[in-house]
Amino acid sequence: MVRNPAISSFVICLQIVFGALGQTSQSLHPEVSTLFQSGDGNYACYRIPSIVVANNGSILAFCEARKTSCSDTGDIDLVMKRSTDNGQTWSQMEVLWDDDKNVCGNPSPVVDRETGNIHLLLTWNNGEDHESEIIDGTSIGGREIYHMVSEDAGENWSAPRNISTAVKLPHWTWYATGPVHGIQLETSEFKGRLIVPCDHIERESKKYYSHIIYSDDNGRSWQLGGTTPRNQVNECSVAELANGDLILNMRNYARKEDQVRQVAISKDGGKSWIDQRFDFQLPEPRCQGALLNINRQGKNLLLFTNPADKNKRVNMTLSVSTDEGRSWNNKISIYRSHSAYSDLAQLSNGDIIVLFEAGVESPYEGIHYRVIPADRIINK
Repeated sequence: MVRNPAISSFVICLQIVFGALGQTSQSLHPEVSTLFQSGDGNYACYRIPSIVVANNGSILAFCEARKTSCSDTGDIDLVMKRSTDNGQTWSQMEVLWDDDKNVCGNPSPVVDRETGNIHLLLTWNNGEDHESEIIDGTSIGGREIYHMVSEDAGENWSAPRNISTAVKLPHWTWYATGPVHGIQLETSEFKGRLIVPCDHIERESKKYYSHIIYSDDNGRSWQLGGTTPRNQVNECSVAELANGDLILNMRNYARKEDQVRQVAISKDGGKSWIDQRFDFQLPEPRCQGALLNINRQGKNLLLFTNPADKNKRVNMTLSVSTDEGRSWNNKISIYRSHSAYSDLAQLSNGDIIVLFEAGVESPYEGIHYRVIPADRIINK
């Protein structure tokens, strides 16, 4: 079992979990803990975290377990750990999908609050194919999209089901689900709709876009939603605003200088996207980020995590907006050194858990988590 370090063992925890940190040690919080450590379990590297909280309060943390290296290709399995006590202890790692030496990854889970089922969207490709080959059309196979479901809060999972024909157009090559949690709509005419953020690349133009897929029948079938009006965006995260609109927050390739995130809005449940723009208050070094909406004291808040630096994958930060993403005045430092992909969720007690890649020499030494008390979100 993996346990949060006690306050009394703070120094020991920092040495074991993060190594000799030197000057950076003062920026760490004693509640930072390691969930997946590179080298453990006969895997060289763990990457691409995502996280959700089931209706019964169980936390499900997913990632890719990479067998021989941190490379995006090769023998990659989909794994999970589960906590039933708000992150105090965790189960042993479970392998949800091991398809020989192929790639099973990009986990994007979404909880259906109506049924309690947890849907896991993910992608697959031949383990010998590299991303550049898939984009150029010279690969052995292509990217395919799969769906798994748990009806018992993550204890058991269905076999992966290929849904590519329903959610991928023929002229798309590269495709990625998430990698981040999906959402279920609560306030609009599309109440109950499940939405998973995705991205793709077109075969001829080589342009890359963000899009969503959705289900209106509790995950039994999935459909292709809207694509962003402009390209040069890919990995994205989605949240619902207080008026029922959706906001899509995207990794951005359009600006070579002053690197920041891009966002877009949907007023029709994700069928189309408008008002695509740069968000100059959210710096990024071209990396994945995670968006979450929560309710605090009757107010809708947006939370966002990413390595908040324009040049390097460092400075994992939780940004808080109290005005639907128009400003991000509250910043909570999660980890100041090397960090990359992340996800976040609200625990059953109202606290926020941030799951993120981080390390001393590189961002890919392990996947760690930190729990932020509920009162810090408003009172920071």
